[in-house]
Amino acid sequence: MSLIVQKYGGSSVQDAESIKRVARRIVDTKNAGNRVVVVVSAMGDTTDDLLDLAADISEQPPLREMDILLSSGERMSMALLAMAIHELGERRSPSPARRPE
Repeated sequence: MSLIVQKYGGSSVQDAESIKRVARRIVDTKNAGNRVVVVVSAMGDTTDDLLDLAADISEQPPLREMDILLSSGERMSMALLAMAIHELGERRSPSPARRPE
């Protein structure tokens, strides 16, 4: 069993159809007998849009708020991708540390 790390940039998750395509690739990789770790970016131009909006509000926004703001794009992508994977019949499996013995 291999550990496969897949990284999907903003254009890979820019809309619902793209997210469904990514979900299928993830599930196919898992079903091929691999463990899969997925890293996903914010959808399309979300990060740029959030940066522009923050600049319209503040010349020097606090770093903590910027971290929260910019991570919201990735969290959106993660949630939508998890929904798409769930629709394909995949359910969250317990982590190795929590598997029953």
